Amino acid sequence: MNDNPRAGATYAAAGVDIEAGDRAVELMKEWVAKTARPEVLGGLGGFAGLFDASALTRYRRPLLATSTDGVGTKVALAQKLDVHHTIGFDLVGMVVDDLVVCGAEPLFMTDYICVGKVVPERVAAIVRGIAEACVQAGCALIGGETAEHPGLLGPDDYDVAGAATGVVEADALLGPDRVREGDAILAIGSSGLHSNGYSLVRHVLLNQAGWALDRQVPEFGRSLGEELLEPTKIYAKACLELARRVEIHTYAHVTGGGLAANLARVIPTGLHARLERASWTPAAVFQTVGEVGGIERLELEKTLNMGVGMVAVLPAAQADAALRELEALGQRAWVLGEITAGPDTRAEGTAELVGDYAA
Repeated sequence: MNDNPRAGATYAAAGVDIEAGDRAVELMKEWVAKTARPEVLGGLGGFAGLFDASALTRYRRPLLATSTDGVGTKVALAQKLDVHHTIGFDLVGMVVDDLVVCGAEPLFMTDYICVGKVVPERVAAIVRGIAEACVQAGCALIGGETAEHPGLLGPDDYDVAGAATGVVEADALLGPDRVREGDAILAIGSSGLHSNGYSLVRHVLLNQAGWALDRQVPEFGRSLGEELLEPTKIYAKACLELARRVEIHTYAHVTGGGLAANLARVIPTGLHARLERASWTPAAVFQTVGEVGGIERLELEKTLNMGVGMVAVLPAAQADAALRELEALGQRAWVLGEITAGPDTRAEGTAELVGDYAA
């Protein structure tokens, strides 16, 4: 072994800065602390996050639910704009709102941030967004990993992923088994594109049309970059509270694949979800992407959420009460359609959009 520090290679020389990583952890600690729940044990920096499972003893038959996801190519826009504190909302929203579909309360989350070079302030900004989003969702951020991969990623490149665990009482589990013919379908509005379809959006607006991210778009009332970085709305608390106040049969989180395809995942055999386009007008960003790219409506609808971020299926008699509750919870919602008998009682559940959008 060579003891001469000038003669041998070092981890830092290879591109991995352990001291910068330690600095990033120090900067993120205050944000992670804001997400703490009473069940969280210990602090940031251990090898594993700890959550006191004795809190589950109040359940008669607790079912654990888990979900994992990333943000996708939306991170490329955050990197171009050097704005990193909102991307965490996209990550948390993609994960916790999948849990809520079955009625599970998100308990805790862990994240994974892979960077080309650790810039402590940038990593801390990403974690700040994740932590603030966890507060909105009511779940604790109990751990994570920041990995530095020089040579694999450029100095300003990064990607994020996360996983969350939730719990639901077995007899309160939501899903296709509860859905009935005649149920009403409510739409809960999205905040914009959320975190899906950005490969198409970037291809159309940035590559084909050549629009700059600082371009002011009158239809948006702000710059293109500001519109595209609009954080994903987090529905967890509102959906859980709604399920406590009215009878909910299931939710559907509208992510990749669009509105109809995601709703079809929670429609049981023999039933059909009929969704009326005339019940809403998609926001300008959806129309702009479609028009600029010359994209057919069905292609656009199977890629983007078109302004609907979450769907609730419930007894028709409870629809008005649910709309009032959602309004009180600060959620824009409307009657989107209904559950009908499918053309084949033996076929898997289906969903389709019909008619034309409201002008």
